Amino acid sequence: MTTPPRSPRRRSFLQHLGGSALLGSVPTSLFAQTPSASSTPAAPAIIIADSTRPRIPCGVMSGDVTGQSAMLWSRSDRPARIMVEYADNAAFRRSKRIAGPLALPSSDYSARLELTGLRPGQTTFYRIQFEDLQNKGAVSETITGSLRMPAAKGGDIRFCFSGDEAGQGFGINPRFGGYRIYETMRKMQPDFFIHSGDQIYADGPLQEQVKLDDGSIWHNIVTPAKAEVAQTLADFRGNFAYNFLDENKRRFAAEVPFLVQWDDHEVRNNWFPGQTIGEAEKRYQQRDASTLAAFARQAMFEYNPFRRNLQDPEQIYRSFHYGPLLDVFMLDERSYRGKNSPNRQTTLEQDAAFLGSKQLQWLKQELLRSRATWKVIASDMPISLVVQDMNPDVPKGTYEAWANGDGGAPLGRELELANLLSFVKQHRIQNLVWVTADVHYASATRYTPEKARFTDFLPFWEFVGGPLNAGTFGPNEVDQTFGPDVRFVSVPPDMKQNRAPSALLQFFGHAKIDATSRVMTVSLHDIDGKNLFQVDLQPA
Repeated sequence: MTTPPRSPRRRSFLQHLGGSALLGSVPTSLFAQTPSASSTPAAPAIIIADSTRPRIPCGVMSGDVTGQSAMLWSRSDRPARIMVEYADNAAFRRSKRIAGPLALPSSDYSARLELTGLRPGQTTFYRIQFEDLQNKGAVSETITGSLRMPAAKGGDIRFCFSGDEAGQGFGINPRFGGYRIYETMRKMQPDFFIHSGDQIYADGPLQEQVKLDDGSIWHNIVTPAKAEVAQTLADFRGNFAYNFLDENKRRFAAEVPFLVQWDDHEVRNNWFPGQTIGEAEKRYQQRDASTLAAFARQAMFEYNPFRRNLQDPEQIYRSFHYGPLLDVFMLDERSYRGKNSPNRQTTLEQDAAFLGSKQLQWLKQELLRSRATWKVIASDMPISLVVQDMNPDVPKGTYEAWANGDGGAPLGRELELANLLSFVKQHRIQNLVWVTADVHYASATRYTPEKARFTDFLPFWEFVGGPLNAGTFGPNEVDQTFGPDVRFVSVPPDMKQNRAPSALLQFFGHAKIDATSRVMTVSLHDIDGKNLFQVDLQPA
């Protein structure tokens, strides 16, 4: 995606796929009053209205905030037009009203729109309704949200990161409190949330009851789309819709902007482009992973507040600028990779790509352009944690992530990372921090050339979060190629694998950048918010 302008000077109303129009004829009475921003809001409700009025089954959501603009998202249950009112105060004084794009079957009745001309450092309050296309004047109930714009200068920045949602057969369990970790993160009032992938488990069907090792029962809400592996566009849409049944996620999404990337389970465990699912995997009739990925990508765009790149509408990698303190670079380590292999290639030309040449060049140029103190690279897979491809239809000794487990000089996908790290050192690009998920436990690692087989790089940190609501695994073997010094691991070395969320081994990361000192404090937390590890990173 072409990086959005650093200081956009566009008109302050809607700009979105399909155009926009002012909603001057919509009466203010259509928009419910908003509670005080200091009160604890209720979760955006799943609206049940009379049959002539649209419903809003997934709440509201914001994301892709940068400069002076932000994306809003919601979804109707029928053909309707999204309508937005927004203001810089919770009472909606001097508010602006906009008629947005249509929510149609082609987008599964979802709608995205962009608010522009928002002031840096401002909290924007918005409320969304849908108007039925066949019954003019028949409007849904109103759902309210808010988002905070990055400050041009002088403001602290807080964000959370994690991934892995509804995995290993553990979905929404109301008796457990649903996706409790979202409520824990909401109370920390982050400016935004990095969802590091595995936003759904398209290959992870749910059952109503799962018997755990201790004899207790895990109870899932199950929908038709979550009863089988996803193989059609409707199946993938249903997987994304499922997570919005959780009130914690709806409440969080209404208050905290999302930056989203994908990993493997949006499609199928450990998939790569061009893969043919082998006969050993009995659950699939559609065996072309690229076809499944096309459905998954479309559904992911439909169910998230993505700002699409008009020159390349399929592109997922992009960057976000949060004033002088922070730039965030969201990577895509699925779309351009070569096939999973023993990962021992001696040149990148031997099908060893992970980011791919175009994305790698984009990342280098974006890092070179960045004037922010901190550069956060959101990678959907960790650097040195060894992740083997254990699917039944692949040979043993096949690797899924960067590392190949030999601990020696860079080979295979490690060559791409070595190339990037050398570029960063050559151009003296300081203060890189990597955040990721994927492995279903939390860790903190310091990389230094003194301990590495490959030494041409500047020291940096990597932090792993997750899972949000999935089975807990780990800890993984650590590859020594880039000199990892593992400072913290959230699970014991002898832990029984695939622990249910009820074991309370669900994790997320939190970062705060102090506007005065520019120190970034990164901490790792459990499902109830307990601080498990913390470190202050001093800016170079």
